[in-house]
Amino acid sequence: MNREKYSRQILFQPIGAEGQEKLLRGKVVIIGCGALGTAQANALVRAGVGQLRIVDRDCVEESNLARQLLFDEADAAEHLPKAVAAERKLRCANSEVQVEGVVADAHSGNIESLIEGFQVILDGTDNFETRYLLNDVALKLGIPWIYGAVVASYAVTLTVVPGRTPCLACVFPKPPRGMHDTCDTAGVIAPAVAWAAAIQVTEALKILLGREAELHGSLLAYDVWKNSYHAIKPQIDPGCRACGARDFVHLESTETTHTTLCGQDAVHIRPRESRGLDLPALGARLAQFGSVRGNEFLLRCTLDAHELTVFPDGRAIIKGTHDPAVARSLYAKYIGA
Repeated sequence: MNREKYSRQILFQPIGAEGQEKLLRGKVVIIGCGALGTAQANALVRAGVGQLRIVDRDCVEESNLARQLLFDEADAAEHLPKAVAAERKLRCANSEVQVEGVVADAHSGNIESLIEGFQVILDGTDNFETRYLLNDVALKLGIPWIYGAVVASYAVTLTVVPGRTPCLACVFPKPPRGMHDTCDTAGVIAPAVAWAAAIQVTEALKILLGREAELHGSLLAYDVWKNSYHAIKPQIDPGCRACGARDFVHLESTETTHTTLCGQDAVHIRPRESRGLDLPALGARLAQFGSVRGNEFLLRCTLDAHELTVFPDGRAIIKGTHDPAVARSLYAKYIGA
């Protein structure tokens, strides 16, 4: 261990030299590498957490740069997958840490393989569908996970320790109903992201250090602009579908899914099974319909009012619409059903 690198952290009594050794043996997986995920990853790598896996399905856009601190204009110009760009940046920040960027959509068919063997899961996602999936798999495998969400200037986080604390389904048995703000409608500012990520990472460090008695144990919410802070102590629901009955319904879904991407006028399409697309051949076919560019990780085609970004596994991001039906129609027309 390079003690000088972590000298100020070692001086912090709850960590110390022994704790730093534990962190260097620690294993954390982050699902989602947007604003929250980049802040989490940056802090964990610099803290010397030994192994970090970053899973993300998206690529870097210019609109990300105001708040997603691991990316720069060159990444956006190259349309690099976020997981790839993050891995490259983080390897330069701390060569002692094993960083692995995985370009993938986390879903019921792969989520167990993505998180198995890790000690903590950090939520960097932007939708409740994936968060319920994380909650189910964390409970099934007995791995702590830390929920986080940010919209506008408002941030919220909850730490779930299977068997000891309420889970996400205890607190939110169903997704929020009716109209509510999203990154698309209300925007988001970086200070709110920083607050949520700081709490999430601190909780992760406590778990890695075996100091779970010091976890905050609350649903924390803070509006950094309005200066309003709330800490709610949720209770375990004995009738909870997930941690009570252990009915992990989100691990059973095998349907083709679509998700509207936060902060983008876009829909993500994931086929039921990986398709193993030949991107150069697809690019040659799409060139007759619009301009095509790409790299080893993805193919991007501009089609009048829409833009298709296609990945080798068959996933696609259809930009220029919020309507899943329109996105599916374009996918079927240009990529094939």
